[in-house]
Amino acid sequence: MTSVVVYTRQGCGLCRTAEALVHDLAGGRAEIRHVDIDADPELVDRYGVRVPVVAVDGVEVGELVIEPDVLADALRS
Repeated sequence: MTSVVVYTRQGCGLCRTAEALVHDLAGGRAEIRHVDIDADPELVDRYGVRVPVVAVDGVEVGELVIEPDVLADALRS
């Protein structure tokens, strides 16, 4: 099964939008995991202010504003 990870942080409006998009496009088709980067200093260093970041099967497919067509293409491949 396809794996989708949404890297987020609390109080991030773009993150909430990305989470909704991921659930709309990948719900029922993929295993979806949400990761709050603020819970891990290493992830804070890696992503900083780039959140949200969406990764499909370990490959980052978008950051900040997630494009629906890009995410849909990644889910198909």
